Amino acid sequence: MGPHFIDRRLNPKGKSLGNRQRFLRRARGQIRDAVQKSLKERKVGDFDKKQKVKISSKSTEEPRFRFDRSGGERDFVHPGNKEFMEGDQIKKPRSGAGGRGKNASDSGEGEDDFQFTLTQDEVLDIFFEDLELPNLIKTSMKELTTTAWRRAGMTTAGTPSNLNLLRTMRNSFGRRLALKRPSNEQVTELKERLFALETISQPTEDQRKELAKLHEELDALEAKRRWVPYIDPIDVRFNTYEQYPVPVSRAVMFCLMDVSGSMGEREKDLAKRFFMLLHLFLKRRYERLDVVFIRHTHEAQEVDEETFFYSRQSGGTIVSTALDVMLDVWKDRYAPDEWNIYVAQASDGYTQSGDAARCVELLNEEVMPYSQYYAYIEILDEREMEVFADEDQGAELWRAYRTVHKEWPQFATKRIARPQDIFPVFRELFSKDAEMAKK
Repeated sequence: MGPHFIDRRLNPKGKSLGNRQRFLRRARGQIRDAVQKSLKERKVGDFDKKQKVKISSKSTEEPRFRFDRSGGERDFVHPGNKEFMEGDQIKKPRSGAGGRGKNASDSGEGEDDFQFTLTQDEVLDIFFEDLELPNLIKTSMKELTTTAWRRAGMTTAGTPSNLNLLRTMRNSFGRRLALKRPSNEQVTELKERLFALETISQPTEDQRKELAKLHEELDALEAKRRWVPYIDPIDVRFNTYEQYPVPVSRAVMFCLMDVSGSMGEREKDLAKRFFMLLHLFLKRRYERLDVVFIRHTHEAQEVDEETFFYSRQSGGTIVSTALDVMLDVWKDRYAPDEWNIYVAQASDGYTQSGDAARCVELLNEEVMPYSQYYAYIEILDEREMEVFADEDQGAELWRAYRTVHKEWPQFATKRIARPQDIFPVFRELFSKDAEMAKK
């Protein structure tokens, strides 16, 4: 007989989980298109909220067999008919006639769109389903071995909290059955007979003999019950546990951002959206993910998230200072042989003259040999995007980083100017199709 699997997960309020999963699988193509379309205008900060999507009502129909009303032979007369007799020939109605009376949808299907709500996990599953870590990273996933506890059978000694009651009672029952321990019913029945005889005021000789015999039997039963106790120490069993190694993959994500005067609120907002999106993606791939925020002007420092995104800073721009601080942090807390290291850097592309060469030196010699992935996002305005349409053209920092990109396949450079550019750029960086093309 084959195995039976029982899904005991709680259903969403007022919904059937099994039916919902079947519906999502059946209409996955349309749902994916609707989610991708809505995400272009959606803020990354809204990922922790549910999302309503609309799809054609045709996707909600269950497959079924039915008569084709537009063709075939039909030999019956409906009740209440006063115009036709059996055998009369009726012209076939023109195709398209006989609508259902619903408002037309955007797609022109003549049916209202079907609207429903996706949970946060469902939205992220659909958005990330065709994205993957670059192949270089997948083949070098670093793991830290920790220990966990698991069941390792039974033992006759242990703490009360580990008592296995079921196995203890089973052993007790088998021992009492084998040694024929008197049952409670036997003792109760004997006592009731004794009580009945003892209440007789003038018992006969036979009744006195029976009474004496019953006392002897009761004493023998009680002695045997004491000799064969209900639970004996040899019956007791305790659960025992042992430690075993568990590989745990973990990663650290460094967020580097220029916060000098040239980086306004628009640029910081675009950088924040990309950082948040990358964080969500990595969090679904690793069991543990740490985030380190490093901001810089002419000097750099590690800060918390609030300071990183919202604190104002003035000064010039020296990008290499952020790389120096990042190297100090990961050498102190994140050994490359134990952590997968990811870096996301956002800047408007301006830095002190000659600093770009220092950045390239640090990247080639100290950063890239130990990084799983490095994404540099340069934030421009829309007019600059038109001027720098060619990826080989740009400011000094961009041109320098392009040389690193050619040397290291896990180093990526992209430009964005609008919120709508973030999702396409992110998908281009982590697309499965792009990875297949590299092989």
